[in-house]
Amino acid sequence: MANQGKPTTGNFDKIGEQPDPVRVRAAMEGFMAEFSPQAAAWMNACVRCGLCAEACHFYLATKDEKYTPVAKIKPFEDAYHRNSGPFSPLFKLMGMETKTDIHDLEAWEELIYDSCNLCGRCTLACPMGIDIAELVKSARHGMYHAGLLPERLAQITANAEKQHSPFGSPEDFRKVIRAIEKKYRIHLPLDKEKADLLLTVAPGELEDHQTSVVAMARILDKLGCDWTFSSDAFEATNFGFLSGNRELQGELTVRLFEKARQIGADTILLPECGHAWSAARWEASHWLGGEVKDVEVHHIVEFIGKAVARGDLKLRPGDHQKKVAFHDPCQQIRRGGLERWPRTILDALGLDLCEIENAGVASFCCGGGGGVLSNARAEELRLKAFEMKKEEVDATDAEDFITSCGQCRLQFDRGSAAVGWDKSTQSLLEIVAEHLA
Repeated sequence: MANQGKPTTGNFDKIGEQPDPVRVRAAMEGFMAEFSPQAAAWMNACVRCGLCAEACHFYLATKDEKYTPVAKIKPFEDAYHRNSGPFSPLFKLMGMETKTDIHDLEAWEELIYDSCNLCGRCTLACPMGIDIAELVKSARHGMYHAGLLPERLAQITANAEKQHSPFGSPEDFRKVIRAIEKKYRIHLPLDKEKADLLLTVAPGELEDHQTSVVAMARILDKLGCDWTFSSDAFEATNFGFLSGNRELQGELTVRLFEKARQIGADTILLPECGHAWSAARWEASHWLGGEVKDVEVHHIVEFIGKAVARGDLKLRPGDHQKKVAFHDPCQQIRRGGLERWPRTILDALGLDLCEIENAGVASFCCGGGGGVLSNARAEELRLKAFEMKKEEVDATDAEDFITSCGQCRLQFDRGSAAVGWDKSTQSLLEIVAEHLA
């Protein structure tokens, strides 16, 4: 099923004024910098069985072979085999180090950024244990340095570099926190010199979903936590992780841990954001020089779920007659190991969970993760992925639809508006805050 040829068309943007030969060289150097022993083992293990294709929502939604996962790592794989692989000395001797040109990279830009959410469902399906999602993310590093990435994603990443966060500067953050306090009549601790817990947010919660900020505050106060926001380290979403800007990824990650240590916090709490969990929980040790033992990273759903399981957080049961469907966010569940906790919470709320056909670690992505929601030109493709999820939810008897990821929620909100879907997407976090006993 995998497409062995080169894509001949594709949407692409070119950021900056680099000449094409410089872009190709930058991409190849970026690819080669990622050729770890693990990546080499994966690229030598692929047997072209095609099982990853049947796991990819973009391929299933379009039946276009260029969207098969193995096609998305082709430029990365070519660079490896011709420059660092076991037969690379022979390729070099014959003057065949690389055949990739600017037109290949322009075409592959769409595959790496528009049609991959880094969701890891293809990884789950691979019988050889190849982490295809991780290889795609590694390939983005080379594409970023070549200036071959979606324009809007590049702009958001640049804002994160210049202003501290895609949302804005520390001063912008202070203003919106005070505005939320006034609007919802709640106290939000900000810039405390000492606290046990550093709370972070995602841009969507400061703009579209401010009630999620309020919900986190109410839950932490109910638990009696000593917590604070920091205007110097409030951003959970890591657009370095999403765009391929590794330097920015490291800077944003280290900033959170340095602030936590500065205020004496032993916990960094992440909001309803999937990629924040992947970047801060699973990759922080790379940027911090080894295992981190003095600061723990928790996702808000994990944090709530454990508090409920311990009996520290009591919830009032919801409507026992109400049937709900739950979307499992990829980075939290399949890639993040948190499958148990949303269900622990839903059970404590007394809701009747109608599992969708592909649930838990097998869940299909919403179509918006991995930076794709930030990519305006990918809208048509995103909506095709959304339609798959919509059909799964509609096939249940659920009255309400819930998720635990702000990015997924935004994707569902926009998809619903585009196709006129009658179900609104609810935040698990906000439901918990509404049912505190």
